[in-house]
Amino acid sequence: MAEGAVKYEEEFILSSRGSKLFTCRWLPRHRKAKALVFLCHGYGMECGVFMKGTGIKLAESGYAVFGIDYEGHGRSEGRRCYIKSFPDLVNDSISFFKSVREQEEYKHLPRFLYGESMGGAVALLVHRKEPRDWNGAVLLAPMCKIAEESKVHPLLQGFLIKICSAFPTWKIVPTKDIIELAFKDPRKRREIRQNPFIYQDRPRLKTAVEILLLTWDLEQRLDEVTLPFLVLHGEADKVTDPSVSKALFNSALSFDKDMKLYPGMWHGLTTGEPDDNVQLVYGDIIEWLDKRTNTTFVEGNAGLPTQSSVETKIPKQHIEMDIPCLQYC
Repeated sequence: MAEGAVKYEEEFILSSRGSKLFTCRWLPRHRKAKALVFLCHGYGMECGVFMKGTGIKLAESGYAVFGIDYEGHGRSEGRRCYIKSFPDLVNDSISFFKSVREQEEYKHLPRFLYGESMGGAVALLVHRKEPRDWNGAVLLAPMCKIAEESKVHPLLQGFLIKICSAFPTWKIVPTKDIIELAFKDPRKRREIRQNPFIYQDRPRLKTAVEILLLTWDLEQRLDEVTLPFLVLHGEADKVTDPSVSKALFNSALSFDKDMKLYPGMWHGLTTGEPDDNVQLVYGDIIEWLDKRTNTTFVEGNAGLPTQSSVETKIPKQHIEMDIPCLQYC
């Protein structure tokens, strides 16, 4: 699409607790949107700048894209990167997404969740609370389990959980440099470090415990996933564990599920890889969305299987191993 074909807007909304939350959207300027995509960003990240490339790319392909910065993240109010309650974070996302879906111009369009890293976990929890409301999800390196390279020692985990209630906001959790581990391209890594809206300090104690408990829960309940999904993971990811994306693919009851594994790619598939690799990943995502937008949606119906169809239909399973341009890997 030509320059200026994407319209970008920002808006602050109030959470149920009175916190001001930042939201943004990328819209096709010269044509009606064919579907809605709702962004769920990762731990310490934000939507307006960090996920700008995704918003533009999808809007150029005809999608209306909406993002929200969680409380304490990005430009939203709250103590920086302090997750006191994961259910609050999920409910804030659901409230915003629902407010968009119910608008007259959008309420008959297909709707998809799009989650990166911890945002993949958020997307799965949104689906768990709204199992009938989504046409599908795109999950990039979803945080269903933390990779061993990024974990603290099990004995230390137990100690941190015990003292969490006394010092919930303390930044005392030892961790490796996630930006260094997640984003391969040095130039893009520098740009991410220069983003003032990205949290780059040590994790707060309560935040780390919430994420740990969340991943334990998700890993044990992968068979509760029933919506169509595409999961994408770099095989060299040292932040979230690619094996759990494989477990999600194998365990989910979804009858429409696809998985893409990228040899040599790291955690930041669309934000930290060389440009050729990024375009490969976006191509896979847009192809998957287009097929489900153009062929599976019936107006007025989310297009999700009934419980009986989940039980009786043979799952459609499709797994691919893509060989990207590896000269940079």
